[in-house]
Amino acid sequence: MDVDAFRAVHEHEWTRLRRLVSRRTLDGDEADELVVLYQRTATHLSALRSAQSEPVLLDELSTLLVKARARLTGSRYTAWRQLVHYATRGLPAALWRLRWWTTGTFAFTTVLAVVAGVWIAGNPAAQASLFGSDEQIRQLVYSDFEGYYSEYGNAAFAGRVWTNNAWVAATCVALGIAGVPVVVALAVNGLNVGLQGGLLIEHGRGELFFGLIAPHGILELTAVFVAAGAGLKLFWSWVSPGARSRSVALATEGRAMMGVALGLVFVLFVSGVIEGFVTPSGLPTWARVGIGVLAGVVFWSYCLLLGRPAARAGETGDLEERYAGDSVPTAG
Repeated sequence: MDVDAFRAVHEHEWTRLRRLVSRRTLDGDEADELVVLYQRTATHLSALRSAQSEPVLLDELSTLLVKARARLTGSRYTAWRQLVHYATRGLPAALWRLRWWTTGTFAFTTVLAVVAGVWIAGNPAAQASLFGSDEQIRQLVYSDFEGYYSEYGNAAFAGRVWTNNAWVAATCVALGIAGVPVVVALAVNGLNVGLQGGLLIEHGRGELFFGLIAPHGILELTAVFVAAGAGLKLFWSWVSPGARSRSVALATEGRAMMGVALGLVFVLFVSGVIEGFVTPSGLPTWARVGIGVLAGVVFWSYCLLLGRPAARAGETGDLEERYAGDSVPTAG
């Protein structure tokens, strides 16, 4: 098929269909014309697909037909409605489905951090090996750890933290298909927190450690655990796909987990704001920690109050069928 010639012949019909779709009101004749042009354009699209035409033209006509169908049926599923559905149904349902994976990553990291903290606190040789001389340890304990949170301006620091943590979360999800990188990332994170925490606690700076970590850390680490859980669930989807084929299971969970990664960008933005403005602030420790606890409660309330009913209603966090594409039926 000569696509250019085909387009030259039918372009005026597609242009007319676009104009009718964009009009606020249609009279009887225009409504009838809209139906006819919709049917003709659908036939054109079918012919172009059979000829394996250029993807740009296929996408253009597909979008036009979706708009025309919405105009004919009176339903307009706008981008705004999609965003609302994602925020109130899709994302919380996906987070709810990840609750046990999130709990598992939290337990693994916490145990590792506690063991590392206890080990380093009672082991001067290990402290010297990992942190250097007594002078370097004192510098870290009494200056560097606290100074990290005030080294940059509040806004700049919040931006640095947000972009870094969002990248870490996205990486956990993207590399989750391999399984091992996620476990390694959790182990490194747990060891770093545990070793520094144990060192500060041994030197009587435990209140400072928790006072600086807790305000943003409750929400930030929750997001990291969710991202790691999403990555491991993605890994498990092809290890044990159930009744689905591995490709279908991986595609389905992959779409849902990438939706989670997008949601965590906002969660980590809030965490970054807290770390940039609340953690280094002059507020008393109880107030700073209270803000962190409140942020964590809001997040888990969101998962519980919206996620559980959405998941029970069949939401998974995956795209709707019209956007996810077709899949081959699986024998049950």
